[in-house]
Amino acid sequence: MGHHLHGVRGTDYRVLPVLASDPDRMHSILPRPDPRWRAVRLWLYAVAALIFAMVLVGGATRLTESGLSIVEWQPVTGVLPPLSETAWQAEFEKYQAIPQYQQVNRGMSLADFKAIYRWEWTHRLMGRLIGAAFLLPFLWFLWRGWIRPGLRWRLWAIFGLGTVQGAVGWWMVASGLSERTSVSQYRLAFHLTFACVIYAGVLWTAQRMVPRPIELIPRRMAVTASILVLLLLAQIYLGALVAGLRAGLIYNTWPLIDGAIVPKAASLFFEQPWWRNFFENTLTVQFNHRMMAYAIWLVTLWHLSDVWRMPSRPCLAGAAALFAVVTLQAALGIVTLLYQAPLSLALAHQGMAMVVLTVAVLHAERLAHSELSTRVIPAKAGH
Repeated sequence: MGHHLHGVRGTDYRVLPVLASDPDRMHSILPRPDPRWRAVRLWLYAVAALIFAMVLVGGATRLTESGLSIVEWQPVTGVLPPLSETAWQAEFEKYQAIPQYQQVNRGMSLADFKAIYRWEWTHRLMGRLIGAAFLLPFLWFLWRGWIRPGLRWRLWAIFGLGTVQGAVGWWMVASGLSERTSVSQYRLAFHLTFACVIYAGVLWTAQRMVPRPIELIPRRMAVTASILVLLLLAQIYLGALVAGLRAGLIYNTWPLIDGAIVPKAASLFFEQPWWRNFFENTLTVQFNHRMMAYAIWLVTLWHLSDVWRMPSRPCLAGAAALFAVVTLQAALGIVTLLYQAPLSLALAHQGMAMVVLTVAVLHAERLAHSELSTRVIPAKAGH
């Protein structure tokens, strides 16, 4: 019986009729790429790369305790750093008025202040750069008619999320300017996770535009891969809580934590109300981060085994790569913990988390928008 393929996305091309019972012929059908879509896709990859870099700079800003060095939010005038010694001294005096300087960094020299200021200034400048790198080409592509209607709402939504992220960043910084000596771990975790959601959205959107051969993939594999992306985002949130509470500087043993695989309930849940333990109890926060890591590793291993058992082993390279980077990240996390989170290892751990998220998003998109989303349906009689 003849079959047709419908709903193919991501490019302009023709699909010849194929037989669903002939996988070799189906895998041999490749799209004819549209150069305009290739340009849009490369632009999105470039934006994703900038977001990736900004997350790493943000991690360095946090680890060097630089995030509170700029005590004002000036989206326009803040583009330029201080250009004279007088301007530097004025910025330093503003910093000297907040609790972090008074309680933690009293006596800091102007040269030391310049070092932390430059980290935070670079982080904010990258945020502005990403906004421009997204909006200006986007408007040009819209003007040229290179972006189809179905994609426009998604890209406008991503731009909107990016705008909100700038406000979230200041909301986070503001939490450490009056009563605290560091930012709120709640706001830090939200800020980092929100950035990763935007990154995943940009990367997923770009990947949807990649022309590729048709693959026959069971739906459960696509569901598992998507669940892994959500678990990784949850793990990044938990990791940010660990960082915000500096929980990685204590309980530096593995596989035991506080002398046991599972600590006593009295130690895990002594804060009131009980739910605060998940965000403010350093033992509970680090324990949850560990348990989530074990869960992700096991689910990734199960997913790889599931793919391996399939006769055609669809997307085996992606599943294997995901398991490899998850395993490497787990090992790096253990080493970082045992060495009490030195700057170099902590930065490597955060960078590797972004690599894992990247591999997971690419793999999940490949499965989610495979042959399953391009229905093969019987042609009507006479066609």
